[in-house]
Amino acid sequence: MCGIAGLIHRGKTSNVGSELQQMLQALKHRGPDSTGYALYADNDGKNFILRFKVGENVGEGSSSVNEDASVYDERKKLVDQMLNTLGAKIIKEDRLTPYSFRYEMEYDKDLMEFSKKIESIENVEILSIGKSLELIKDLGDAKVVSERYGLGDLKGTHAIGHARMATESGVDIKSAHPFWGYPFSDVSVVHNGQLTNYWNNRRVLENKGMRFMSECDSELIAVYLAEKMRNGATLEEGMKDSLSGLDGVFTYFVATKDSLGMAKDTMAAKPLVLYESDDLVAMGSEEIAIRSILPQEIDTYDPFDGEVKVWQI
Repeated sequence: MCGIAGLIHRGKTSNVGSELQQMLQALKHRGPDSTGYALYADNDGKNFILRFKVGENVGEGSSSVNEDASVYDERKKLVDQMLNTLGAKIIKEDRLTPYSFRYEMEYDKDLMEFSKKIESIENVEILSIGKSLELIKDLGDAKVVSERYGLGDLKGTHAIGHARMATESGVDIKSAHPFWGYPFSDVSVVHNGQLTNYWNNRRVLENKGMRFMSECDSELIAVYLAEKMRNGATLEEGMKDSLSGLDGVFTYFVATKDSLGMAKDTMAAKPLVLYESDDLVAMGSEEIAIRSILPQEIDTYDPFDGEVKVWQI
């Protein structure tokens, strides 16, 4: 089932945190297990934003959180030590939950090697790296996650998000969307559908040195596009290639620091409704998501089968 939503403001910034929260909350009935946001914020663009987790959400307020707090602290110390070894300079750090962190840092070397070193620490996962991307995902509906991470006032240009019903993998943060386009700065993906050639593609990509952090088939799209771009393809070229390279039924959104794209498989079995004006593009699994931020009379349409579209900010 699941629900996906995305929007892009062309030529201006807006309160994308609040807007995406409204869109995803309108899709709560499609996926109550977890919610994820990829927000392209109005940061200064000078330093990297590193979002990572050192454990899972085991239920705030429960005794197990207190028991695990020391383990989380130890893993954070190991991350800090590794960052120092790699030559990353931490400008600011925020602990958002017992298991989730946001660091602002200076770093000028290879992101793939950086990521491999950080994730060599047991149970540490990088959620995203970017100079504008703020990727947040956790258990709960859109409102719960937004309030937990203080997303309501976040301003930016574009965003994509996902309301998840777990069908192919567990109810946990690592299987929640969005997925970061490892190892690329500021690339994220959300997906609604099912991929039938997941394991074959995964083995091929792992043999090429790409990494997977979950067994969620949707992660394959992010890794697939990242591998194409590492070999010189543009985002749009990689997306068009995915229509034949990925089997199954799917609609997915992908965002970069300055663009938003959508792709729909050739069977067009997964729903998508789209609104487009000179200033704003908004899309979602159902029209109710768009209506949550545009209650006035508007014209929407369904993209064709096998369609790929990319918009710039």
